[in-house]
This record gives sequence, C-alpha cells and structure tokens, in this order.
Amino acid sequence: MPAASKLRAGARLPVSTSPVPPSIRERVALAIAFLDAALRYWLTVFPRASRGISHWQRRAAQIPDPTLRRLGIDSLRERSNIEGAAAFATFAPRAHRAAVVHALVAFQAAYNYADLLSEQPHTNAIANGHRLHEALPAALEATSDPRTPQPDYYALHPQRDDGGYLRELVATTRAAISTLPSFPAVAGSARTAAERIVVFQSLNVGTEQGDHVALAEWARERTPAGTELQWWEVAAAAGSSLGVHVLIAAAAEGRLQGEEVIALDCAYFPWIGALHSLLDNLVDREEDVRTDQPSLVSHYASPAQAADRMRMLAAESVSRARSLPRGRRHLLILAAMAGNYLSNPEAGTPDLSDVAHSVLETIGDLAKPTLFVFRLRRLLSLG
Repeated sequence: MPAASKLRAGARLPVSTSPVPPSIRERVALAIAFLDAALRYWLTVFPRASRGISHWQRRAAQIPDPTLRRLGIDSLRERSNIEGAAAFATFAPRAHRAAVVHALVAFQAAYNYADLLSEQPHTNAIANGHRLHEALPAALEATSDPRTPQPDYYALHPQRDDGGYLRELVATTRAAISTLPSFPAVAGSARTAAERIVVFQSLNVGTEQGDHVALAEWARERTPAGTELQWWEVAAAAGSSLGVHVLIAAAAEGRLQGEEVIALDCAYFPWIGALHSLLDNLVDREEDVRTDQPSLVSHYASPAQAADRMRMLAAESVSRARSLPRGRRHLLILAAMAGNYLSNPEAGTPDLSDVAHSVLETIGDLAKPTLFVFRLRRLLSLG
C-alpha cells in the first residue's frame, strides 16, 4: 500500500485535547513571522487580489443574461473569502506570487459563483449543483491554452448565456497553475479536494432541495479512522476550499516532496477545513435561515457542545499546523482565518460568544493581533 493510502486508511489517529503552549522563543519567532507576513500580504498580495476582484467585477457586469449577471455580481460582493484565499500567496516565492494570486482569486470566485447558481430553485437541484461545481476540479487541470475544451457547466441550468464568464474563470486558474513548478506534485490531491467540494455542495444545496441523509452517509465513509469526528464535521471539511488553496500555494515551491503534500492534505482535511467551514456557518446563521440553507453547526445539541467540539477542532488544527514543514506559516493562516470570522459582530452575540472565546483561546498568542486587524478592517470598510 502506498504511503498516502497508509496515512489515510491507517490505524487510530491521535486527537489533541489542547495544544502544547509555545516557548518564549517560539512566541518571539511567531511575532516576527506575523509582522513579516502582514507586510508581505498588504504590500504584495492584497493589491493584486484587489485588482483581480475588480477585473472579475467588470467581467461579471458584462454577462448577457440578466439573472446570471446579477448572481455573478453578487458572488463578488463578499470579498473577504476571496481576499482570504489570496492570503496563501503571502508565503509563495516572489517569482511565482502573482501567478498564485491569480489562481486563488479566480478559483474562489468560481466557487462563489457556482455556489450562488446552485442555490436557485431547480427541479433537480442536486444534479444541477453537481454539474455547476464541476468547474472546480476542471479549473485544476494545468494548461496555458484557453482553447482547451471544458464541460458544459450549464447543461442542467435554466439560464446559460454568461458570455463565457465561468469558463474564463476556469481558464484563468488553469493558466496560472500551469506556471507553478511543483503543480504536478499537488495536482492529484488538489483535484480530490475539489471533488469533495462538488459532492458536498450538490448534496447540501438547501434544506428542501438537498439530500442530507446521503450527505451524512457520504461523510461517515470519509471520516478518518479513530478520530471520532461527527459526520457534519467531516462534511464541513469537505466543503472547505482551504485544502485547494494551500496546495496551489505550495506548488509555487521548487521540488516539493510527496511527503509534504500528504502532510498538507491530512492537516487541512479534515481538521483545519472543518474549523474553517464551521466558523463560516457560525457567523452566517441568520443568513442561512433567511435563504433556506442548512447550517451544519445546528447539529450540535447546544452552544456548550459547539464550544467544546470547536475547541477540540481548533486544538487539533493548531497541533497539525505546527507539525507541518514551515509550520509557522500555517499557524498564521489558521489565526488569520479565525480572526476573519470571529471579528464578525455575529460572533459576539450571547449564544456564540463562548464558541468564539474557546476557539480564540485555543489558537493562542496570534489570535488577538489577527482579531484586532480584522476588526479594524471592518470598521474602516464601514467608514
């Protein structure tokens, strides 16, 4: 059995109950890494991501069909998850950083768009959602030729005329990843992560249109042995795009080893990915109710249980991130992710404050500065 199969199918995986506190030297190193990453992000990544988002906003405004045009524009209004995707480029070598930003922005924009399209009422919403989200694994076929054939993503959708918008997002991602030196090393794992998104998004398409019995069964089959994760925690991990983002960023490194790819895959699925999606669900509860979307965090019996389980997920995520090659990078990403979601005013409501506190406390020293940065960003965006 190959090493990757052994790691995924092997015996009991240890689950941390709390992260090991960092030493003073490690805290100093993390503080320096935080400042260095912040400078690189704001000076070299954020401007490119902003230009990329503006480009796709202009492009979405040109979509001929009025319904698709509205959804295309709406899918780009929430910039934070696209900017968060681009944050992975902070750690890419300078020579390939621009390509990583282009790939991450286009891939996440395609995800946002397919997600909104699939939420529209449909007589066969599961099949339609599946076909629309096939754009995501298709985007991870590295080629610089925009004429490379693509599937008909709108085959089951009532509107079709997007003026080539979705295909252009896919082609842009393909062209960018084709320039990354180690993309062949991550291609299989990246496509697997994208295919998990396809299944999750199609089965989780809505409370009335989805198939949550099938989703639960599918997630249980993919639960790593011995982890005792709940099915909705594994399903949440499957819906996270972070596993794709981290592999695209890693592909910018020269001579990436297979062992590192496996380690990244096993850290982000299910641990970091589960925490990511559940935090997203947590702060979007009111919107999910309003739009008839299922909330995975609603499966917890109480806010106390949610706080306890998400504390466990945060602890294991910290442990897994720290153990990765160049682990400080992943600790910074983890802290930034938590800060982004928990800076949302919704996270401060009485029934969610315990969950927010448990996650921030577990993430440790980096939680407060990242939370401050994102709260400041929210204030400035409202000004």
